[in-house]
Amino acid sequence: MQRISLAVVSLALVSGAFVNAHASELAYVPNNPSFGGNPLNGPVLLNQAQAQNHFTEKSSSSGASGQTALTQFNSMLQSAILSRVSSAVTSSIVGANGQLVPGIVETTDFRISITNLQGGLLQIVTTDKNTGQTTQFQVNQP
Repeated sequence: MQRISLAVVSLALVSGAFVNAHASELAYVPNNPSFGGNPLNGPVLLNQAQAQNHFTEKSSSSGASGQTALTQFNSMLQSAILSRVSSAVTSSIVGANGQLVPGIVETTDFRISITNLQGGLLQIVTTDKNTGQTTQFQVNQP
């Protein structure tokens, strides 16, 4: 009889524990910081995404811009030479006081015309001798 009463008491204790249990509402808390989650989760989520990413981009041996080393060198050399020509032209159109001097400067490919409009306003017109295309802008100097 002792065994039965012990079983009844333990059953009563267990069933009483379930009776006193309370349920609550489920609350959704996002993980991703982009959707309101904790910002400290960002690096963890990024590392997980990168670990799962098996895509590899096919790269060409000619570099990121699709140019060969020779083409890149030639482009850089051309830029350096044009920079030197531009500096030489600039020194011939800027006076000792640092202001532009009206007049015309000609190179092999370009014609640069500086005209004093009025009140310190200068117009600079650059003409490509090969194509005839022109660009112009105005500068105000005191």
